[in-house]
Amino acid sequence: MSPESALREEICEVGLSLYQRGYTVGSAGNISARLDDGWLITPTDACLGRLDPAAIAKVSSAGDWLSGHKPSKTLALHRQVYDRNPTVGGVVHTHSTYLVALTLAGVWRHDDILPPLTPYQVMKVGHVPLIGYQRPGSPNVAEQVAQLANRVRGVMLERLGPVVWESSVSRASYALEELEETARLWLMSNPRPEPLDQAALDELRAIFGADW
Repeated sequence: MSPESALREEICEVGLSLYQRGYTVGSAGNISARLDDGWLITPTDACLGRLDPAAIAKVSSAGDWLSGHKPSKTLALHRQVYDRNPTVGGVVHTHSTYLVALTLAGVWRHDDILPPLTPYQVMKVGHVPLIGYQRPGSPNVAEQVAQLANRVRGVMLERLGPVVWESSVSRASYALEELEETARLWLMSNPRPEPLDQAALDELRAIFGADW
């Protein structure tokens, strides 16, 4: 199997897993992966639970649509991440329930939607800033993401959902799942739990290289 074929299969497997477990519904969400000569990205209005490897769009490094079905309208956002962070191999965007609910209820802070609650949130996700609501596919959102792409692993789009990037599609999905679980814990806790203290954060930085 060629590297491109393997990436197409990985996108489909991750999409199905996220869809089956309710991280996205209907035709919401999108996934992309870096190629040596461009990117793969799920088609516009595609259901992540019913992806066809051959239908995934291929886009050139110049942004030209080469094959597959029409690329997702969030292509510009994905490209900004890849262009500004050479370590990124995959980007995942979902409309995950608890994270969207968090933006409706009110995030912790604009520059950090959640406090540091669990060690794996700190190690695997890190800081996630909020980007204020704009319509799906807005070029303004892509421009804002461009300023953050090499500083964080993801952003939260108000009322729309998380966009998370990592070295691979699978690793991006793992970080997104960790973020969604942390939002669930935060929203279901009453009273709200205290964040990890400075000593705990320092230990995670020293032992695991956490970026917080």
